[in-house]
Amino acid sequence: MAFLDHHKHLERNATLLLGGSLLVVLIGGIVEIAPLFYLENTIEEVEGVRPYSPLELAGRDIYIREGCYTCHSQMIRPMRDEVERYGHYSLAAESMYDHPHQWGSKRTGPDLARVGGRYSDAWHVQHLTDPQSVVPESIMPPYAHLMETRLDGEHVGELMETHRFVGVPYSDEQIAAAQADFLVQADPLGDGDVGAMTDRYPGAAAANFDGLAGVSEMDALVAYLQVMGTMVDFSTFTPDASR
Repeated sequence: MAFLDHHKHLERNATLLLGGSLLVVLIGGIVEIAPLFYLENTIEEVEGVRPYSPLELAGRDIYIREGCYTCHSQMIRPMRDEVERYGHYSLAAESMYDHPHQWGSKRTGPDLARVGGRYSDAWHVQHLTDPQSVVPESIMPPYAHLMETRLDGEHVGELMETHRFVGVPYSDEQIAAAQADFLVQADPLGDGDVGAMTDRYPGAAAANFDGLAGVSEMDALVAYLQVMGTMVDFSTFTPDASR
């Protein structure tokens, strides 16, 4: 009862109650935040996850600009219905180089976390040009205009430098070769060094995605779509049980 009497005194004194509340919040904040300063990484690193190639990175910016994230999430939750439909649940490491991440909060269309490699480049181009021609029930608007806007990759190195500033480990070599890698990924039959590009970005798909000369926003967006969910080999992946 003596404890309850003290508690009543605390509740009736606004100054004491405010001071006590601040003390509790302060202690809780220190307990939760302080350990983070001693952790080098809070994400389990997974073999195969790499920074986006220059063309994929440009495509990701187009994806964000066009608002694709408002209808398509990129996060498969560890629930049976989601795993059976979309594939292995999403790993934090798969988004470690995404600024911002594209997890989303709703789905009007399907989740795209594992869309890479599921459809051909031609299917993606047709779907983006006229969605209803391949998915009759789709309510997605057409993005045919992406084929009309040409890109030269002149400033993609600066984009990569910005991402490096926030923690993406692009090397000086990758940034120096940014424009060359950007162009050769969408034109592998040209004069560029495709082998050097794929050495820098293992598994990057090199193709004339839209079938037209030069590099278009369509090329960049399809390159981004085709890399989603392809970096991790889930046939060999085993979670780190020590975490």
